[in-house]
Amino acid sequence: MCDTIVAVGNATKDGSVIFGKNSDREPNEVHAIEYYSRKKNEEETVRTTYITIPQVKETYEVLLLKPFWMWGCEMGSNEFGLTIGNEAVWTKMPYRKIGLLGMDLMRLALERTKTASEALTLITEFLEKYGQGGPGGYTDKKLFYHNSFIIADKKEAWVLETADKFWIAEKVKGVRTISNSITIRKDYDLIHPELIDYAIKKGYCKSEDDFDFAKCFIQKLNINQIGAMGKKRKKRTQCLLEQHMGEITPEIVMSVLRDHNIPPKKEEKWSPHKSSMKSPCLHATSITTPSQSTGSMVSHLKENLQIHWVTGTSAPCTSIFKPIFLPGIGKENEKKAISPTYDPDNLWWLHEKLHRLVLMDYTNRMNIYKHERDELEKQFIHETYEKVNKITRKISKRDQEELRKITKKAFTLSEEKTKSWIEKISKTNPIKNSGFLYKQYWKKQNKAAKLVL
Repeated sequence: MCDTIVAVGNATKDGSVIFGKNSDREPNEVHAIEYYSRKKNEEETVRTTYITIPQVKETYEVLLLKPFWMWGCEMGSNEFGLTIGNEAVWTKMPYRKIGLLGMDLMRLALERTKTASEALTLITEFLEKYGQGGPGGYTDKKLFYHNSFIIADKKEAWVLETADKFWIAEKVKGVRTISNSITIRKDYDLIHPELIDYAIKKGYCKSEDDFDFAKCFIQKLNINQIGAMGKKRKKRTQCLLEQHMGEITPEIVMSVLRDHNIPPKKEEKWSPHKSSMKSPCLHATSITTPSQSTGSMVSHLKENLQIHWVTGTSAPCTSIFKPIFLPGIGKENEKKAISPTYDPDNLWWLHEKLHRLVLMDYTNRMNIYKHERDELEKQFIHETYEKVNKITRKISKRDQEELRKITKKAFTLSEEKTKSWIEKISKTNPIKNSGFLYKQYWKKQNKAAKLVL
């Protein structure tokens, strides 16, 4: 379960488009950061997660944030500033056993199109041509769903929602958020030419005037739909963004992704074992809350440069946002193949040890390093924009090299600090009792991950 948010130019402080997303997946599902330069392709086909389709002669430079096991991505951007995030939604339409995952559709759009409108066209054409389908879970191979998307570029953003091959789209005005439920109702800008006739034929509505996409196509009795609480998280993220209309910055979007959907006065006493699916910053607790935010991204789509603030680690409330720049800069990929079990040489797994230590006594253990984390993140933000604001024209090779150094420094420092925070916290005993069942749940997850705390 996820949350995706966007603010277009009239809602942001500097007039740019700012995008954000939490990727919510299974607790041991490693979130990978992958970067690929523009590439000439000799292969005639490309293998996506489940199916093979024709390849194009050239694919664009892309930054992908993704579950390590699948071909597609949960969120990502390309050299032109095109940035996309998706959500699982459940509809009355049947689920195909095989096809393109929503994540595959996103990567294909990023590799092959330049603008939000072009990406929307490609995704809708591929829905018709190849269909969306296949299990979307890591260990849960019975998890099937359809998809909604926020598709943004440097000038505009769209919400695209689907039900099998059918689709409907709304252009964003101001701020817009989506979660694990259909949100478009009667107001839309583009629509599949057969969608309304199909809804009338099936008896979902009586006429075109009566048509309401969400009302017609939400699968209300689906257990995933009920458990995901997408409407509540969407309401929360939308409200938080609207409070800052005209003044939204990347830092504000980061704070929205870190939100636990509780009153500020209760924040000090809050603990992850009390978390629920209502929380944008999602913490797994049991069968009722089986997902956690495994990775987060905030994209600042400036005219001449993109700054992608990524955690590369789970639980943004425990993590550090670090900058990656496009175009032409990116980040070196992990040299070592990602392991499905604990690997201290991998940033996601290294932080996961810190994260899970914190979970057992959240308030006290966060206090050990939160101030230092916040100051380090402020340092990254200051150094980034001090350099970026001096770039007023085309980015030179020298600029690229300096920005690449900023990224490398941020990731290196984050890794070093994470190791030191693990050492500090490991010397403390948990003060608060987080509950027997909660401890047993995480004991089982840690055993599966071969992670010893």
